[in-house]
Amino acid sequence: MTGKRILPKEGRHAHRQDMRVFRGVEAWVFDLDNTLYPHEASLFPQINEQIARYVQKVLDLGRDEAMAHQKALYHEYGTTLRGLMTTHKIDPDDYLAFVHDIDYSSLAPDPDLGHAIEALPGKKFIFTNGDRPHAERTAAALGISDHFEDIFDIVSADLIPKPNKETYDMFLDRTGIAPARAAMFEDLAKNLKVPHHLGMRTALIVPKGSREVLQDNLDLEGDPYPHVDFVTEDLTGFLRAVKGSLI
Repeated sequence: MTGKRILPKEGRHAHRQDMRVFRGVEAWVFDLDNTLYPHEASLFPQINEQIARYVQKVLDLGRDEAMAHQKALYHEYGTTLRGLMTTHKIDPDDYLAFVHDIDYSSLAPDPDLGHAIEALPGKKFIFTNGDRPHAERTAAALGISDHFEDIFDIVSADLIPKPNKETYDMFLDRTGIAPARAAMFEDLAKNLKVPHHLGMRTALIVPKGSREVLQDNLDLEGDPYPHVDFVTEDLTGFLRAVKGSLI
C-alpha cells in the first residue's frame, strides 16, 4: 500500500489512517440504507423484495426471471430504477413509491447514535440512492431526524445514482460542501471512490462479524480498497472515536 498502514485495532474499527485526519472536517455525509441502521435490521431486504415484485409486475415476468432481470439491470445501470427508466420508460415516482412501501417496525430509536451524530462539529447530511420520503421515515424511526441539515436523495440527483461522479457534483453544488473538509460514511465501497478522489475522508460500514475478513483484504499486496480510509462494523462507536480524536 502507498503511504498507508493498518494501525492497531481499537474496539471494532479497522484503522488505515490516524483518526486525527478528521480534524478540520465540518461536513459529515451519511448514506442511509445499511449505514445509519445496521444490516441486521433487515430493512433493505424488504426493499429488494419490493423491487423484484415491481419488475415482475411491470414486465409480466415470473418470479425467478424477474429477480435475474433486476440483478442484470442493477449491475449494468447502477440501480434497477435507472435500468428500468432506460430500457422500459417506467414512471420513476411510481417505482419509488412502490419499492419503499415497507415495514419500518424493525427499526427502534437509537439515542446513542443520535448523540454521536449530534456531537460532531459542523453540518450533517443524508446522501442516498433512495428517495426523501424513505429517508425521512427511516430517520424518524431511528429518532435522528433533527440532527441533519438536509437530505439529498435520488430525485435531487436527477435520478442519477451513486457512484456516478455527476451525482456527487450535484450534491456538492447544492450543499456548498468543500470536499477537503468533509467525511463520508457508506456501506458500499464503490460509492467511496469518488469522495476519496475529491479529498473526503472515507469510512466503510460493514456488517457485524465481517470486519476481520475485510481487514485481511486491506492487508493484501496491491490494496484492492485504496479509497477506503477506515472500516467499522459499529457506526456509533466509530463516531465516538472520531469525536475523541478531535479533542
